[in-house]
Amino acid sequence: MSVIIDRRLNDRNKNAANRARFMRRYKAQIKRSVADMVSERSIQDMQKGGKVKLPARDVSEPHLRHGNGGDREMVLPGNRTFNPGDRLKRPPGGGGDGDGSGDGEGGSGEDNFTFALSREEFMNLFFDDLELPHLVRTQVGDIKELKPQRAGYTSQGSPTNLSVVRTMRQALGRRIALRSGARRRLDEIEALQTDDPDNEAQQVDESEIELLKKRIERVPFLDDIDLRFRNRIMVPKPMSQAVMFCLMDVSASMNEQRKDLAKRFYTLLHLFLTRKYERVEIVFIRHTNDADEVDEQTFFNDRKTGGTVVYSALELMREVIAARYPADQWNVYAAQASDGDAFGADPERSRGFLEDHLLPLVRYYAYIEVSEQTSSRISTLASTYQRIESPHFAMASVSEHRDIYPVFRTLFSSDTAGNTP
Repeated sequence: MSVIIDRRLNDRNKNAANRARFMRRYKAQIKRSVADMVSERSIQDMQKGGKVKLPARDVSEPHLRHGNGGDREMVLPGNRTFNPGDRLKRPPGGGGDGDGSGDGEGGSGEDNFTFALSREEFMNLFFDDLELPHLVRTQVGDIKELKPQRAGYTSQGSPTNLSVVRTMRQALGRRIALRSGARRRLDEIEALQTDDPDNEAQQVDESEIELLKKRIERVPFLDDIDLRFRNRIMVPKPMSQAVMFCLMDVSASMNEQRKDLAKRFYTLLHLFLTRKYERVEIVFIRHTNDADEVDEQTFFNDRKTGGTVVYSALELMREVIAARYPADQWNVYAAQASDGDAFGADPERSRGFLEDHLLPLVRYYAYIEVSEQTSSRISTLASTYQRIESPHFAMASVSEHRDIYPVFRTLFSSDTAGNTP
């Protein structure tokens, strides 16, 4: 008996294997296309995946084809303009090169290849080569959560957990075992009758044959003892968890455009953390003269009047950490967005508080200054924060939507984000 074992990666659906091969071969081109989509789409839409466009020349491959070899003469109908031996003028626009990459009358003359990415594929490419700073310090053994784990099969359970394959296998084995004796006796009787049908000594009572057939028919196709259900038990497993603090100045100088820039950076950071940690919580802290913890809707939309005192937000953040998120159980990340306008002794006071009390508690603290595009001056808060020397602190400035993703990659690139404290 011959047994054929199919060891292909995807024998029933070859499209998945071809798709994975295509993405491995043209990963660099797809990553460039994903990076170009940042300026065209909102951060919320990036979670859905989408279609990327690749230049046709990047995905073209050499191939063999039959050329027009030999000397041929062809007569085409309807030719009233040219005669044999006429010289044709070069078409305008340098079209004699024949590369197909020039601009046509209706737009670009180069065709694009469209490739659809799933959400998971898009996010993998979107955050490729990014790493969390000091990830080795993450505590994953202290906090445990009950999670379901497969524990074989059981004869009782919910119909939704019924394993049809295992149940039919049990039923088949039971039918073979219960019918084997009667089936073997019937085979023996048939063999005797076939060898010498005229021998009366070997004739078998017909009642025995009927009894054996009824015995075989009485074996049910499926019985309650055949049922097998997938069994799952709750097992405590170590869990990695993180909390993300969003601090933002909501004074009158922070207009809607600046808030939108801050929101995009917060969204990117949250998406990135959810890929690294199993559980991520968000705390929104807004501040003017004083700070308060609010929900997301209030954080981005409700207006609040007053000046700018950063120290109040930093102090409230330390209080929340001490009350709900101890540093030995939670991985604390913070992102502060501000236009940099701070007055008096607040910038220096905030820098000292951040450096002495908060940075020892957090894994990473990112300060994003949302400034005007035409402004070249260094704000008071930024000039003060520049004196902070800590591997847990980074700062950058953004002025347009297209600046968000490059700045994010700079802050969390695997080259700059070390894995040791």
